[in-house]
Amino acid sequence: MGPEVRWLELHRELRGKVETAGKVDVRSREDLAAVYFPGSMEPAKAIFRNPELSFQLTARGNSVAIVSDGSAVMGIGNVGPCAALPVLEGKALLFRQLADINGVPVAIKARRTQEIVDTVQSISPNFAAVDLEDISAPRCFDVENALREQMNIPVLHDDQHGTAIALLASLINGCRMTGKRLGDLRILIQGAGYVGIAFAKLLQHLGLDRRYAASVREIVVCDSRGPIYEGRGFLNRAKEEIARRTNRSRRAGPLESVLRGMDVFVGASAANVLNAALVRAMNADPILLALANPVPEITREEGYRAGAALVCTGLQDDPNQITNVLVFPGLFRGALDARAYEINSLMKLHAAYALAELVREPARDRLLPDPLDRATVRAVAAAVRNAAHNTGVACVLGGEPQRDAG
Repeated sequence: MGPEVRWLELHRELRGKVETAGKVDVRSREDLAAVYFPGSMEPAKAIFRNPELSFQLTARGNSVAIVSDGSAVMGIGNVGPCAALPVLEGKALLFRQLADINGVPVAIKARRTQEIVDTVQSISPNFAAVDLEDISAPRCFDVENALREQMNIPVLHDDQHGTAIALLASLINGCRMTGKRLGDLRILIQGAGYVGIAFAKLLQHLGLDRRYAASVREIVVCDSRGPIYEGRGFLNRAKEEIARRTNRSRRAGPLESVLRGMDVFVGASAANVLNAALVRAMNADPILLALANPVPEITREEGYRAGAALVCTGLQDDPNQITNVLVFPGLFRGALDARAYEINSLMKLHAAYALAELVREPARDRLLPDPLDRATVRAVAAAVRNAAHNTGVACVLGGEPQRDAG
């Protein structure tokens, strides 16, 4: 019996990986009165007078909506909301097991971007944050931006930002391992979907923390038509924005010519787009971060044979697997603990720094911490919580969020 059959049977047996559980045993009429009616009336009246108390007197303050339309489920594509449920349930399980968060799967049947936005807004009184999942690009950018503008709780497309944070932690420790400096790096990002664009933006925010350079030396983002630069044709809104901020020298041409002089290759594209000859066109001892799944842009073995100093993939059997599981439990735990109204760039940067610092001596076989270690979650959560307070996006207990920074 192969693993696919076992996985299917496990889900058939479980009939769902998460369930709702009560915190109080109702054993008497007094218990019934306290937890339902009339006991619920006092907190209801208190919340009516001050809606902020809903974060303290109900499960809202520890609950995250995991929202998807099923339009970009990893490995299988646009399969719709029902087929996205197993993924959403798996994430809810990880939220609970690793971060003690109530993750609630919310699969939405929607044809238009505004339908997703309206639905999430209408259910937002139940949650302290929203985690967007498996929504296709460029719709994912529009949904996240609209919700961030209109809501007073954190909204994060984890496929973008969680992966970008894990990539940055990998790059920081790759520099520690090889002796390279972040500020000197020339980076090529192959793939201009949500991961590639989110990572490019995060790199440009490095200067928010004085420990690091304002940014790396050069960023070039490529899509299926080659390098992106301002004025190039066939760009959607998200690509147009990143074109204005990267590839200032307007590099163009085939991948081999664009890779010359590059220190880092980041793949968020397709299988086998990188080979040994292309790696040798890069600067000496390059760093290769290849995230295509289930087959990466280049294998670890081929990358090392071609002279790479470090090769990381998104595969589960990679000891340095780059995965958003390293990030989202602690990121949301820290945001919820701070009662933040958003997750800003400095919070993301500090999450990456916390991950990197958990590994004292980065090496080829030990670059990132264990994603299933609760110490990883605690370290990320503490860093995010502190950054939320330092940037003024944390809510004063029982008061209103302070929207003055971030």
